[in-house]
Amino acid sequence: MDGGVPEADVSAFRECLSLSWKNPYVLRLAFSAGIGGLLFGYDTGVISGALLYIRDDFKSVDRKTWLQEAIVSTAVAGAIIGAAVGGWINDRFGRRKSIVLADTLFLVGSVIMAAAPSPAILLVGRVFVGLGVGMASMASPLYISEASPTRVRGALVALNSFLITGGQFLSYLINLAFTKAPGTWRWMLGVAAAPAIIQVGLMFTLPESPRWLFRKGREEEAKAILRKIYPPNEVEDEILALRDSVALEVKDLDSSENISIIKLLKTKTVRRGLCAGMGLQFFQQFTGINTVMYYSPTIVQLAGFASNQTALLLSLITSGLNAFGSILSIYFIDKTGRKKLALLSLCGCVLSLALLTATFRQTETHSPMVSAIETSYFNNTCPSFSQTVNPKEWDCMKCLKAECGFCASGSNKLLPGACVSSNDATKAMCGKDHRAWYTKGCPSKTGWLAIMGLALYIIFFSPGMGTVPWVVNSEIYPLRYRGICGGLASTTCWVSNLVVSQSFLSLTVAIGTAWTFMLFGFVAFIGIFFVLIFVPETKGVPMEEVEQMLEERTVHLKFWQKSSPPQKR
Repeated sequence: MDGGVPEADVSAFRECLSLSWKNPYVLRLAFSAGIGGLLFGYDTGVISGALLYIRDDFKSVDRKTWLQEAIVSTAVAGAIIGAAVGGWINDRFGRRKSIVLADTLFLVGSVIMAAAPSPAILLVGRVFVGLGVGMASMASPLYISEASPTRVRGALVALNSFLITGGQFLSYLINLAFTKAPGTWRWMLGVAAAPAIIQVGLMFTLPESPRWLFRKGREEEAKAILRKIYPPNEVEDEILALRDSVALEVKDLDSSENISIIKLLKTKTVRRGLCAGMGLQFFQQFTGINTVMYYSPTIVQLAGFASNQTALLLSLITSGLNAFGSILSIYFIDKTGRKKLALLSLCGCVLSLALLTATFRQTETHSPMVSAIETSYFNNTCPSFSQTVNPKEWDCMKCLKAECGFCASGSNKLLPGACVSSNDATKAMCGKDHRAWYTKGCPSKTGWLAIMGLALYIIFFSPGMGTVPWVVNSEIYPLRYRGICGGLASTTCWVSNLVVSQSFLSLTVAIGTAWTFMLFGFVAFIGIFFVLIFVPETKGVPMEEVEQMLEERTVHLKFWQKSSPPQKR
């Protein structure tokens, strides 16, 4: 084991399940705080389906790729601010109040989005939602981590990741439910207000984090909560450990409210923790997960499935696999360990991204040709096609790059079709003959391989890199720096998310979908070596001993050699 950390009991998962009858209070805390994860996941998933219908309602959005990216990424920009200030709010006012504030912002944003009369107002609502999501993304796992017994801490924080993926799955179900309803996307975005209201009500019935109460000198309140969380034979040891941790903090002349970045970087344990925590968040995003979640239906269309409903239905399958993967992580996180799970996950991501690269490259280079005869039938020829010198060289991909639409052959989608101007009248004329209309991707006989690649990517990513960064960041920092460091790690996550989500569609246009996925695969490959060298194993380490582990651990450059355990103090 890396760093000489004691192994966690392999029965941690079973013990977590037994809490439902042994100590339901702990599960109640975890589930109530985990609704923040549900909101996080719902917003990630719902925009992918809503975007298909927003494009239909606002033609300016349909014509401008940057505006589609802005609708997705303004929420991410809001989340960056929410995560950045969330660390300070968590330390100053407590974890519970931070979660309530996050819910309030999410509620306001949902109402604004549902009523938005224009793309500009929609963007304002997305910012409010982003602020709430950013705060919840760090406050919820932090609250769960600090209110969980050590032996099941990883499983309960992984529960938050399950609720994130559960929120994504729920969003696709709701997207499908409202595809035929008037106002489609308004319902999809507005429904998010409901879980936010529920969580506000639940959080008023729950206590503050006992570790935060200890830091603020409210020991009696903290002891009362700890006695509800821990068995009688363990609670006194936990109280003593917390008291020692706070005593160390008192010796520090600067309080956490006066911490500077320079001071953080000068503190060896914090520097090592930040390197691991922020690095994991970086690689989580730059392996491309949120492009899959934000743009999943669009990716399905790029693979050759034209219908909005078909794209949403196939995206629902990948979202369901994501939720299933997070259930697996609850079992494996305390049995296999954080580091091993992350490594297995990244290796699988590299393989599945390679499959996606090969499949989309095949689709791009073997798309159906454009037929001049088929095109003339519409009397609405694509301007670029009518002016070209070599019409026989045109295929579907070239047609779409000219910002036109491709109407597939009625008898066989892979046969030559028509390249025509992209507008509602031409789309309706194409559909009248029961022919498929393409504006995002082309018909392909290997489209099913892209769906398989997406499914494999989700299956590998979700149990490992989907969960491990959040679990590690909730437990790797010393108590007195936990809020501010968690905020920095969440900010890293959201800044990375913003870069990836804002650039994905533009990259697919500029270099093609295949090479975009290849870039993600290359980052995942580098991530394997990062985890091997910089990330310690925190499985089974009491939170009060994490600081000692980081103090004694060295950077493991020779990762192929087994590290020697640190000397006991």
